[in-house]
Amino acid sequence: MALVLFNKKLTEDFYLLKAKAGAGALPGQFYMLRAWGDYPVLSRPVSVYDADGEGVTFLYKVIGKGTGIFSRLKPGDEITLQGPYGNGFSEVFGDASGRIAMVGGGVGIAPFYFTAKQIREKHPGAKIDMFLGFSTIPLLLDEFRSVSDNLITDVGGYITDKIAPEKYDTILTCGPEPMMRALYRKCEAAGALERLYVSLETRMACGIGSCLVCSCKTTGGNKKTCSDGPVFKGEAVFSL
Repeated sequence: MALVLFNKKLTEDFYLLKAKAGAGALPGQFYMLRAWGDYPVLSRPVSVYDADGEGVTFLYKVIGKGTGIFSRLKPGDEITLQGPYGNGFSEVFGDASGRIAMVGGGVGIAPFYFTAKQIREKHPGAKIDMFLGFSTIPLLLDEFRSVSDNLITDVGGYITDKIAPEKYDTILTCGPEPMMRALYRKCEAAGALERLYVSLETRMACGIGSCLVCSCKTTGGNKKTCSDGPVFKGEAVFSL
């Protein structure tokens, strides 16, 4: 169990929650969160928005009963954190140099704050352009601007229209599947598929690869999003 340090309401349905936890989370990883007993049955997978010596911060959207319970938590309340899980952006993080594009939509913007912050610390020569799409109200723009060289946003449109993939050495994306598929097609047309990495959002049950609830099809066969991913090469999941 962990103690909630804060739970800030950002908009009508987006919240930022920080819980006391040990260090160790890597960019792009997630935790399974739970703040109830037997029901709802499943814990909720939530990406790491930030992590420091005090705890781990999560950006989440209220969609159903579980996230609705999260929204009512107050400082000092208990929450169960299991993790961190997943490969995150480990495959690209060690050599994250050159020009990097991070493309996020909706709650899929969550992993890019911590990822960009860590890249700037470890690879100060890297140039990071952040492309964030919102359906209504933009979130956390000052925070994302502080860890990027350029912040490009879109409200109610298509953030993928604003990126030229051929300009980047590495492209990371997380968000709604239609958005990521559109980016995949744009990278394909630009001859930049090798540079694209996608972080999949899917329903999970255990988070450690035992239950197979999050199985996804890839060019290498069926994979478990929670343990083999959530980050895959774009062409491994969208070329099928």
